[in-house]
Amino acid sequence: MNKGGRTRMSQEEKDGIHRSLFAVPQMDCPSEENLIRMALDDLGEVLSLDFDLSARRLTVVHRGEAAVVLCRLEPLGLGAELLASEGVAETEVVAKDPAEDAAEAKVLKTLLAINGGMFVVEMAIGLAAQSTGLIADSLDMFADAAVYGVALYAVGGAARLKMRAARFAGWLQLALALGALTEVVRRFIYGSEPVSALMMGMGLVALAANVYALMLITRKRDRGAHMQASYIFSANDVIANLGVIVAGGLVAFSGSRLPDLIVGTVIGLIVLHGARRILRLK
Repeated sequence: MNKGGRTRMSQEEKDGIHRSLFAVPQMDCPSEENLIRMALDDLGEVLSLDFDLSARRLTVVHRGEAAVVLCRLEPLGLGAELLASEGVAETEVVAKDPAEDAAEAKVLKTLLAINGGMFVVEMAIGLAAQSTGLIADSLDMFADAAVYGVALYAVGGAARLKMRAARFAGWLQLALALGALTEVVRRFIYGSEPVSALMMGMGLVALAANVYALMLITRKRDRGAHMQASYIFSANDVIANLGVIVAGGLVAFSGSRLPDLIVGTVIGLIVLHGARRILRLK
């Protein structure tokens, strides 16, 4: 009798709510965070996700056993591993605030508009200025816009639909990154005359746009997932913008096109690496 009672209690514990901590060694980019969300989106057992990109840790509050969640994480190829799992009282589970979710969605839409618009403008100015740095930086803007777009596209839809959207964004990002690197090689071989004034001017405009984006999401960066991811994206963009401005100054000072080609190559490789990580999802 006692033995049967212990068995029933064990089963109840298995079916209850748990908080599980996962190590995800290769989760070092907001793109991977977004992909994990999509992979777990239609898993009804999952109640909440909490990402720590710096520590490469993922905390999941879910019903049932942690093995169900791990089965969704392992195919992503990010090295996910269960570290610990403990039971949680239902009263400890904090429900999502619809108002906060709506506010986050509004911020993401604003970020999408900023990055999408800057992609078009910066690409046009980059071509006019013969600057591979500006062209590559515009593709970095596109990479961000693609992730924000995927996050907002098909909200509440099937995981398969979101996966298709993510892979489409990844392939498009890959094609543009290869195009930018090809342009660097072409201009290195056949020559170019980057206009330093346009490089620095457009770089300053892009910098202002990304600083504004940072201001929008700073207060929400601790809300997890997309907010923290968006903050990291915009912070990285600020660094890229400063690189373009510095390269423009070096072009003006030295009269050489090499600083522009170098910054274009670096940013192009960053965008290429981001596309590879998205397409790595199985």
